[in-house]
Amino acid sequence: MDVLKRFTGWLEHRWVNPAYVGWVLLGLALFFFAAATNTLAGWLYVMSGVMLALLLVAAVLPPRNLEGLVVTRSPIQPVTAGVPLEVELRVQNPQRQTKSLFQIIDLLPADLGAVQTTAVDILAPGQTHRWHYQVPTPRRGIYRWQTADLRTAAPLGLFWCRRSTEVPATAVVYPPVLPLRRCPILDTVGPQGGQHWRYSPQAQADTQGVTRSLRPYRWGDPTRLIHWRTSARYGELRVRELETMTASRDIIIALNTAARWPGESFEQAVIGAASLYSYALKQGFSAALWLPQEEVLRESSQVMYALAAVNPAATSDRTSLPPQTTIVWLTAAGAQPPVLAANSRQLVWGGGDAAGTLYIDSERSLELQLQTSMP
Repeated sequence: MDVLKRFTGWLEHRWVNPAYVGWVLLGLALFFFAAATNTLAGWLYVMSGVMLALLLVAAVLPPRNLEGLVVTRSPIQPVTAGVPLEVELRVQNPQRQTKSLFQIIDLLPADLGAVQTTAVDILAPGQTHRWHYQVPTPRRGIYRWQTADLRTAAPLGLFWCRRSTEVPATAVVYPPVLPLRRCPILDTVGPQGGQHWRYSPQAQADTQGVTRSLRPYRWGDPTRLIHWRTSARYGELRVRELETMTASRDIIIALNTAARWPGESFEQAVIGAASLYSYALKQGFSAALWLPQEEVLRESSQVMYALAAVNPAATSDRTSLPPQTTIVWLTAAGAQPPVLAANSRQLVWGGGDAAGTLYIDSERSLELQLQTSMP
């Protein structure tokens, strides 16, 4: 059966594949031809010839119905797990002939869902058909697929013809972020002394502090911020962007992908890392993410993309943790932790009783456990 399925699929993509009715009509044509050969009855030759001619016409028309159609795809915006992906394909008919009765088939990866199909009744010359559909996202990940197919049996329905078009797609599904109201493991972490430049991946300029940079004047900017010497040199008004100093609260969320993670614990750990990173930014930390074989990531888009793509994988080639930086180490029970800086913390999926460690039970709500006070 697999060999036959591959053969019919090859026929459908390369030329045409007879439909059930097509096979029946082909069998009748051969039967009448064999009968005419034995009986020399002319009317049997005529019936066989008419059937074969009809089959020939039915085999030539479907490829012509798909010829010249142009398929394009709109970029797919990243979403969080649980939010449907918005997918849009466009089929344009630049030909002078009307195209009708064909299917559009989007070949989604098996992990993302079933193959999506829609039908188009008629597509006039110069017209574009837009197909928009949603795909559920029960799990984070980065999903890629390359092709979409056009398929038709029009106009007689005796032969199926399918043609593939390269329309690469990348769908990024971020892990969900838990709405933490408090998180003692971060609220009590790290040194509180010292100075550093305030960091935020989406930082906005302050109106007091020290000069960070100069930019062109925009309507509504305070005149006291104009840097007159630079404005005179450039011949246009230049305004100072200021930045304040805050207490040093650098922190790195480190996810140990090399540990032996049981069941769905790793998915919980990824959700925990995303939630801790987001909570740390809201609390004014200079937060970053560390993964084995990765540089330290600080930008929110890079962090979420890395967490969408990460998978557990034992590796001996690992980048070292930044020294003298407070670490929140996420790992599975039984893994040997690295040497961590003072005031660092650990989240361990499994049992134990080490100090400065929050042990996570994968059977309980992760959100409630992250909001639990440190033992």
